[in-house]
Amino acid sequence: MGADKTLFILCAFCVFVGIIASYSLSIYIAAQYSDSYHFFIKQFFVGMLGIAVMWQLSRLNPDKYVNAIGFGIFIACLFIMSFMYYLPEQFVKSIGGAKRWIALPGFSFAPVEFFKIGFIFFLARNFARDIIPTKKTFKEELNLLLPYIIVFLIVTYFIVVMQNDIGQVIVLALTFSVMALFAGTSFRFFSLALLFFAIASILVIANSEHRIVRIKGWWFFGQDFYLSFLPESVANLLRIENVPEPYQLFHSLNAIKHGGLFGEGIGSGILKLGYLSDVHTDFVLSGITEEIGAAGIIGITLVLYVIVYRMFKIASRSQNRIYSLFALGMAMLIVFSFLMNAYGVISITPIKGIAVPFLSYGGSSLLATCIGVGMVLMISKKADLK
Repeated sequence: MGADKTLFILCAFCVFVGIIASYSLSIYIAAQYSDSYHFFIKQFFVGMLGIAVMWQLSRLNPDKYVNAIGFGIFIACLFIMSFMYYLPEQFVKSIGGAKRWIALPGFSFAPVEFFKIGFIFFLARNFARDIIPTKKTFKEELNLLLPYIIVFLIVTYFIVVMQNDIGQVIVLALTFSVMALFAGTSFRFFSLALLFFAIASILVIANSEHRIVRIKGWWFFGQDFYLSFLPESVANLLRIENVPEPYQLFHSLNAIKHGGLFGEGIGSGILKLGYLSDVHTDFVLSGITEEIGAAGIIGITLVLYVIVYRMFKIASRSQNRIYSLFALGMAMLIVFSFLMNAYGVISITPIKGIAVPFLSYGGSSLLATCIGVGMVLMISKKADLK
């Protein structure tokens, strides 16, 4: 039985869309490098490598290679993240005090992007072994999941404290909770897990001045809308004043509005010309919408929807629980990453700096996603998709 060709073709299509976006949206910032192809060339080569990796992985026997690849990625990236904070600047690329990239000759990579793939496999492998889908008491569920919660807290320390990146932890926490639910835990435990992660996130934010400032800026920007649903007495208590307006959100919404239904045309966007920074990374959805319009971005969203649907189908048709949970985890990783970015650029939630799968500029995110999808394609050969 062959791999899921539909899934491969749709993912390859999204990679090409991301490559085109990397050229069109980065043209202004690329001028700083005196090379308008600076970002395009990097994204093109990583994109082609990613497609090749997906194809090659899809041809392997999952019974022989899934365990080795999954655990290999998990252990290697966990090891790298545990000490990269202490490496000197020439080996670790630091931006804003956050050490998230290993600097190598000619390129750099973010271990956390690959770690997410390994962590999903780690959970799938152990949940399939330890969690039997039978009725259990809350204490029994807690005892089963406590070792994995401890591992997650250790990972949280590496990512939040050492790399100053809470967005990745939120994505992993949501994926962790959904995988545990489908592995056989109760909805009660799922709800309490989400509540625990929410409280932990609030505590992390409360202990970071720059995160508080970011939250205040986001709330100030949209408070008139949100408070309009509340009684005036309550609204007055929640209203804040004298907070600098987040210009990124302002320009992001302007880009979306300017795109209209069918867009200004590829390469014809205006907000990318110095108004909306990070338009090829964090705000790629805004930039794409300005150039191809609401109709275009809805089309891309539908493609991503079908990709996730195919992964759900593979998960539901796989007899091997490890394969099933891994495919489910990869689907949820794509869903939560896309939604967190999309909600951020339209100001529903604060911006978290999460890359849009396949579309955002960034070699680590793109290649890691392709590896994860390649493993799902490998698994699809063992699923009855007819």
